[in-house]
Amino acid sequence: MAKLSQDELLEQFSDMTLIELSEFVKAFEEKFDVEAAAPAAVAVAAPGQGGGAAEEAEEQDEFDVVLTGAGDKKIQVIKVVRELTSLGLKEAKELVDSTPKPVLEKVAKDAADKAKESLEGAGASVEVK
Repeated sequence: MAKLSQDELLEQFSDMTLIELSEFVKAFEEKFDVEAAAPAAVAVAAPGQGGGAAEEAEEQDEFDVVLTGAGDKKIQVIKVVRELTSLGLKEAKELVDSTPKPVLEKVAKDAADKAKESLEGAGASVEVK
């Protein structure tokens, strides 16, 4: 197998869904017995907060993206849910119809923010917990 360049690897990753990327990171961590480090920006931002809040911000590294409402553009929201989760049409529709419901669970902060932005762009109401 030919060795892939960094650009080729990034191109492959850009075609993956967030769920697929999350699964890849877990498999990578298990295979090489490593753990993905928290971004340095979290450590830098935390000292500006109150004492208890800073500790809480450093401790929480997994977030849940909860769909609280589909809004007026329900079809667009279903499409985004399918992209984020790799669910089928029926399952995505059921998830959107049964709000509030978690769309993604235990994902990194940046993945949760991107998912929230995508869902809100489609007209949904979203919470990140």
